[in-house]
Amino acid sequence: MPLSSLPRTVLVTGAAGFIGAHAAVALLARGDRVIGIDNLNAYYDPALKHARLAQLIGPHPAFRFVHADFADPAALAAALDGEVPTHILHLGAQAGVRYSLEAPMSYAHSNLTGQLTLLEVARAHGVAHMVYASSSSVYGNSSPLPFDADQPADRPVSLYAATKRSAELLAESYAHLYHIPLTGLRFFTVYGPWGRPDMALWRFTERLLRGESLPLYNSGRMRRDFTFIADIVAGTLAALDHPPADDGTLKPGGLATPHALYNLGNDTPEALGTLIDILAEATGKTPVLDNLPMQPGDVEATWANIAPARQNLGYAPTTSLADGIPAFVRWVKAYHAGA
Repeated sequence: MPLSSLPRTVLVTGAAGFIGAHAAVALLARGDRVIGIDNLNAYYDPALKHARLAQLIGPHPAFRFVHADFADPAALAAALDGEVPTHILHLGAQAGVRYSLEAPMSYAHSNLTGQLTLLEVARAHGVAHMVYASSSSVYGNSSPLPFDADQPADRPVSLYAATKRSAELLAESYAHLYHIPLTGLRFFTVYGPWGRPDMALWRFTERLLRGESLPLYNSGRMRRDFTFIADIVAGTLAALDHPPADDGTLKPGGLATPHALYNLGNDTPEALGTLIDILAEATGKTPVLDNLPMQPGDVEATWANIAPARQNLGYAPTTSLADGIPAFVRWVKAYHAGA
């Protein structure tokens, strides 16, 4: 249950997205009221977004959905319709490293203007806490492993990463100027049911099931800190319940304002080959690999130092890749069977 006994109204952006829909379900399950906003864009098939929303709109009377662009101040004001959110969970963004090479302006709009628009809502309404999604991509290729939120993150290798780091800096300015409690969450390769079809795990799963070869970038010499969606949601709600204090002490991320930065990962980097081996067993298919060069904007390895989240939020991921991938494969099969 929420730490506060007072009723809470949480504005969730990206409510039809992968993490946003899961987080909204969890908030509703514990008794919070949720205003969900999403523009349902066509970055990937909107049918999947509508299917996620169907899990929310019918079964949960405390959920209200608004189809709108959260980066548009007028649309966001209309979405609130006079209501005052007590908390903001800003999970909406233009995702995808490689797509940022094709459509950079959409990233500026959603990830920069959108962040600023939500910060203005937080300031205008005096919200108790705003939690926003960042990304492990901010660390680039130059950071030592494991990634620590206290270390510099000033060498992004993709525009997507640059916008996410810029969003953190915008938040820091608002924490400094207006003393708004803010928390940024650097997510590490989130996967699981209702995931994103542009991500490697979904693409690999579908290609295996169709008997197609798997594109193996950098000849598979990649490691990722894969994190199951249930663990990410648990950490996200824990962060929402623990606003950083405005007391001048240093917070995770090295900040003295009421602004904290946490890694939410699994603290277990896995080789891409391990992922493929577990996928092959879960699908019952033998993979055919197509070795390709490293893609622009990609990084060779990610690994989250989650000690601050463990200590301050009680964050404790429990799902291994060996358990999470079969669960995801079962969901993919069921999703297509019901489509």
